[in-house]
This record gives sequence, structure tokens and C-alpha cells, in this order.
Amino acid sequence: MPKMKTRRGSAKRFSLTKRGKVKKNRANKGHLLMKKRKTRKRKLRQKNLVSSADKKRVKKMIGA
Repeated sequence: MPKMKTRRGSAKRFSLTKRGKVKKNRANKGHLLMKKRKTRKRKLRQKNLVSSADKKRVKKMIGA
């Protein structure tokens, strides 16, 4: 059986913590930033954890 290929787009968007949780970037930081408050934009810079419902699927996509 051949090796599983990593989905490269997913591998660039998600990363794993040491404990095996999946981190992702937050949405709403791409454009239309003038009307968003400084505090909101600062909080959008921080990583977020993927929900437990999607965690198994994302790990499979990134080859973990």
C-alpha cells in the first residue's frame, strides 16, 4: 500500500501542538481592516484551536 500524501494546503494552514491539538489561524484578518477595532485585530493575530468535531479530519489531512 502506498504512503498517504499530505494535503499541502492544509499543512500550510494548520499546525500541531506538543500535546497533539491542532492550531489554526483566525478568520476575518484578510481585508476591510479599517473598520475593525485595534483590539479585535490584535486578538485575530492569535492562533485558535480546531474544534473537536474537525480535529480527526484535519489531522488526517496534515498527515499526523
